[in-house]
Amino acid sequence: MQFKRQNNATMGRLLAIDYGEQRVGLAVSDNSQVIATKLATVSTLEIFPFLEGYLKKEDVDLIVVGNPKQMDNTPSEVAGKVKVFIDNLSNIFPDKDIYMIDERYTSKMASQTIAKSGLKKKKRQDKGLIDTIAAVLILQDFMKMYQNGINIQHV
Repeated sequence: MQFKRQNNATMGRLLAIDYGEQRVGLAVSDNSQVIATKLATVSTLEIFPFLEGYLKKEDVDLIVVGNPKQMDNTPSEVAGKVKVFIDNLSNIFPDKDIYMIDERYTSKMASQTIAKSGLKKKKRQDKGLIDTIAAVLILQDFMKMYQNGINIQHV
């Protein structure tokens, strides 16, 4: 099931963001919105110039941001910074729909996926790789939730 623009034309890519205080992991879907792949890891200080350049080249109408929560479902300590990031994202890209989904366990699952991949130890410890895989997991979860009709938090 593809997402629809308000004018009923199908969208291009979906973009997922795993925001961190030092790095931001990014993942995108294919134009058919079936496959999520890692895009990049970008310094938090460089994320907006990167996104401006990327969004000029690619047709992306929908952005998914991981919502950091504690195990008891309360906001994590970085949640306030994510809120500021999303506010800035909304102001810079007002034409983009932005959604948030729970990102608990994505970094841990990304680490486990990398560990099972057969990569050498040094590459497995690459935090940037973990961030992009976490973004892929966020995007996969979002697409699955949408396809199953699960309510998703629109920002």
